[in-house]
Amino acid sequence: MRRFYTSRPEKRLELVVERSYAQEETVNSLKEGLSLDLADQMIENAFGIYGLPYGLAFNFFVNEKEYVVPMATEEPSVIAAASGAAKTIKSAGGFKSHIHSRQMIGQVALIDIPHADQAIQIIENQEDVLIQAAHTSYPSIVKRGGGVRSLSVEYLPATETEQDFLVVYLSVDTQEAMGANILNTMLEGISPLLEEMTGGTALMGILSNYATNSLVTTRCSVPFDLLKYKKIEGEELAQKISAASQLAQSDVYRATTHNKGIMNGVDALVLATGNDWRAVEAGMHAYAARDGRYRGLSRWWIEDDCLVGEMTAPLAIGTVGGSIKLHPYAQASFEILNIESGQAEAANELAGLIAALGLAQNFAALRALVSEGIQKGHMALQAKSLAISVGAEADEVQAVVRQLKLAKSMNQATAQTILDQHRKNKKEEI
Repeated sequence: MRRFYTSRPEKRLELVVERSYAQEETVNSLKEGLSLDLADQMIENAFGIYGLPYGLAFNFFVNEKEYVVPMATEEPSVIAAASGAAKTIKSAGGFKSHIHSRQMIGQVALIDIPHADQAIQIIENQEDVLIQAAHTSYPSIVKRGGGVRSLSVEYLPATETEQDFLVVYLSVDTQEAMGANILNTMLEGISPLLEEMTGGTALMGILSNYATNSLVTTRCSVPFDLLKYKKIEGEELAQKISAASQLAQSDVYRATTHNKGIMNGVDALVLATGNDWRAVEAGMHAYAARDGRYRGLSRWWIEDDCLVGEMTAPLAIGTVGGSIKLHPYAQASFEILNIESGQAEAANELAGLIAALGLAQNFAALRALVSEGIQKGHMALQAKSLAISVGAEADEVQAVVRQLKLAKSMNQATAQTILDQHRKNKKEEI
């Protein structure tokens, strides 16, 4: 999408309409953005709007469907890297994403239980009664085909803490919603009944962001002959990426940055679609430590002369609720993605795409790391930020960027010197 990349932002808005990514009415709403009046309805004490750059990544081919992907991010190189990685992977057939299940988990924690074993037996025997009480608390989700899918109970003895707990877990199909309100209403609805059954006290009823019943797996496979990059042959690059992946399974310091790169993509699309990126972050990092050691979320290996990448992640994604219907950019994102918000299958589709974007971002980072190094590509785009940070005007930025790329050191002092010299030269020309 060279024309899109080289165009001015105003022209890109026109191209979005010309290429039917979104309707003109939607693009006009993007120009207006989030109003202060609406922001005041969304949060408390609002007095301003904090904006983030909103861009498009191209070349994504997931489950035989092509996507233009909106991303909200402030970090240079993220969108370019995602698009470049997706292009390589698309040439090999794209991504295959699979939804294992889509259910949210919530818990009621009980304390001061007189007889834990007896309480567990009562809860298990009264499972149907408790599920019915949960459904009575939020009947509309049942009418839409959702509701409680399972109930379990676990006793947590006072070994690592002073307090023991009896925890009742609900796993709920929330359909197209992110599910927080549904879960919390159900959990608070059954809490008095649980107190009556067990003789204990309900400490809290709350959903969990550790969405292990909303797992998504995405996978890609790229033959060696499509992997050649810069001066590195495909097989050598595959071997290095595989080794880098193994390092992220062995070293927590590398694993943390490995996963941060994945989240560069995941967060940007989660945020662009109005979903809760903080919940997704918490769940994915917890999942990375599910065996007691924090590891890289993705794995890359060599199989049949191909580099294969795979990632499984908990992604409790919604297409209604929260700020999705309120924020004009969230609504625009669904239109650009060609995903109809408000449908259960749409939530699955979006989750599969988010996982693919995370894996693409990971591939891009690993490819850069084991070839030219992360700084060359990253700093080339960082040059623009440096130019702007020292006060370069719109018609000065490119000139400063060109000189920064040729400089021995790329930092704010160098950018300032280049800008000052550029302005001096312009004055002399006049």
